[in-house]
Amino acid sequence: MKMQGRSIFTYDVYAPTTVTTMLRPRRQEGQSIIQEGFNIEPQVPFSEYIDIYGNPCQRTILPVGRVTITTEVQAQVNATKPIPSPPPAYVLVGDLPDEVMHYILPSRYCQSDLHEINMLAMEIAGNLVPGYEQVEAIRTWIHKNITYQYGVTDASTTALDLARNRIGVCRDFTHLAIALCRNLCIPARMTVGYLDRLKVMDLHAWFDVYIGGDWYTFDAVQEKTEGYRIEIGHGRDAADVAMVTQYGNATLQSLHVEASLLG
Repeated sequence: MKMQGRSIFTYDVYAPTTVTTMLRPRRQEGQSIIQEGFNIEPQVPFSEYIDIYGNPCQRTILPVGRVTITTEVQAQVNATKPIPSPPPAYVLVGDLPDEVMHYILPSRYCQSDLHEINMLAMEIAGNLVPGYEQVEAIRTWIHKNITYQYGVTDASTTALDLARNRIGVCRDFTHLAIALCRNLCIPARMTVGYLDRLKVMDLHAWFDVYIGGDWYTFDAVQEKTEGYRIEIGHGRDAADVAMVTQYGNATLQSLHVEASLLG
């Protein structure tokens, strides 16, 4: 399926401000980039690099004034990978590939080693078959028990905060899911990008888990994980996949996001 995504960030910049961005899509299996664009207005030079997770990143200095960053992409993408039958099994930690090991460790927003997280993980999935059944139980529990609402969490909100307050947005849902999975020694990572079927269009976050020797997508915001996605980046949590990180005096005034299927 051909899919397109577009995002426009508008900033007021009060002093020359260095920024790093993660706005261009990954090139990977299941996602073939047809065309893409990245533009900063007024035009300024920027450099590009690949981070330690394989995500394409950009770096520049924004000038003083109103600055607009626009990114567009068209890609040929597959539907969310279906869960096979029988469902993927738990992979023993001793059998995990080396490059997956850091996805079972606690991270800044996903405090998987805390007792409170452990108690919740055991309550939700402790008696289930390790692997897919546990992950889907965690995803379903979050979808049913956490209220989705803008404006009640911020960049400092963690998985533990959400476990206690039970209200937030996709970023928060994903952090809690990751923390609970890692507490059960199931590798989990945060993924960000475009999804074609959001009620309120925005850049979206979901989580991937490593079970059965492969990565599978789960989305706690959706009633059922489905749809088409363009992945921009993935990492341990939001600290690794921030769309824009600024080092100076600038204020985001607006963010406009579009995502749609082209057939």
